[in-house]
Amino acid sequence: MFKKIYTPLLLLVGLLFSCSEGFEELNTDPNRPKEITPGVMLGQVQYRIVNSSINAARSFTHELMQVDAPRSSAGGGGLHRYDVTPGAGVWSNFYTNLADIQDIYTIADRLKENNYKAIALVYKSWAYSILTDLYGDVPYSQATKATQGVVKPGFDKQKDIYIQLLKDLETANSLFDDTKALTYAGDMLYNANALTGGKNVGVQKWRKFANSLRMRLLLRISKREGEVNVNQQLAAMLADPINNPVFTSTADDAIFRYPGTFPYYNPFYNARQVDWRDGNYFTKFFLNKMNADNDPRRAVWITPVAVSGASVYQGIDSGYPTTVEYAVGRNSSYTDALKTLPQLGVMMTYAEVEFIKAELALKGLATGKTPKAHYEAGITASMAQWGAAMPAGYLQQAGVAYDATVTPEKQLEQIMVQKYYAYFFVDYQAWFEKRRTGYPVLPRGAGIPAENKFPVRVPYPTYLQSLNPEGLAAAVASMGGDNSNINVWWDK
Repeated sequence: MFKKIYTPLLLLVGLLFSCSEGFEELNTDPNRPKEITPGVMLGQVQYRIVNSSINAARSFTHELMQVDAPRSSAGGGGLHRYDVTPGAGVWSNFYTNLADIQDIYTIADRLKENNYKAIALVYKSWAYSILTDLYGDVPYSQATKATQGVVKPGFDKQKDIYIQLLKDLETANSLFDDTKALTYAGDMLYNANALTGGKNVGVQKWRKFANSLRMRLLLRISKREGEVNVNQQLAAMLADPINNPVFTSTADDAIFRYPGTFPYYNPFYNARQVDWRDGNYFTKFFLNKMNADNDPRRAVWITPVAVSGASVYQGIDSGYPTTVEYAVGRNSSYTDALKTLPQLGVMMTYAEVEFIKAELALKGLATGKTPKAHYEAGITASMAQWGAAMPAGYLQQAGVAYDATVTPEKQLEQIMVQKYYAYFFVDYQAWFEKRRTGYPVLPRGAGIPAENKFPVRVPYPTYLQSLNPEGLAAAVASMGGDNSNINVWWDK
């Protein structure tokens, strides 16, 4: 009886044990990484953060800098009327991504992967430079330390942030090793995942990006010469291009090229026509010069409209009175091709570097070329970047030809106007440079209230009043206020 009862039970137990053997192996997803590596995180961060920056260009910079204007704006506000409200989008998105960038650095440091560490430093410097140029003093040294218990980080002064960013870019330049591939791959910007002929071409481009960005930031704070040795650092970089390489062709451009495969689509891919081009039109200010110059980038960026039987590029006023409303489809807007354009994820370009060098040459620094040569190279590079064929004689025609006989200030204006067009879809850079130089000179629309000044910063997000009131209060006191008329450190 004992045998009859327990034999089936023993058989069942044996069956259960035999079924559980190898259970963990069978239920292990071979495609799921066993550990978090820099490569697992990198591509996702690259995609997310550039999406934030080009969305900012379209929704903020283009309206404020009179690239476009809303079709109707009856409420009296709007960026085209210099009404800047507290911005939370880029703040939240960038700090979220900066936490991941810090994780990439920390993990890479543990794994002794210097190329990943250097890439993280470049992204960190790029992102923080945008944040501090937007707001002024921001959380930096204590930021992204929530896991360490720092949930109310202090705000660092912009001067201190800039000094550290410049140091980090120098460090990145020294860390990059073009004899090594990225061990865990993942790079979607320069594809620095493998060697070609014993060299990592992608890492070489990353190094150029680090130094080009450093040059941008040094020029940005040029008014603070004396507090920071700006000219000395720039001169040293220009004198030693082997050890401080910068972009030398459009092949070096820091552009996240959307592959058009899930999930890495151009973020405007599914934008409805009503949101993409029926709600905003290019301005007269932006288009009139392009029309006068017969600028070939119009066909890439802008839709023509029929006027009296002719196909033309036609713009609207910016800062118009609240009683004005433009009819749908009567003026030029963004081409649908931009919604799927792979090269829309712009961070920094060779064209910008040439315009930087044009300004530096104008100031007397030894760049190896004249301001005119750099200016023309910048225009040529921007055309190539957007796939626009430059007409014969374009650089020699009136309105484009560089005039070296006018005053240095007028020469600077020539450079900055072309740089403005080269900044199409580049986060907030056109606005930052307008604040730094005063160019381009924007017409003031009749509908801009007299009390509204051209904004020079973005007020802090309002939610900080509850999340970090102590840090916010200290920052506002240090800045001298919290509105769009408060100049940041480098702009004082």
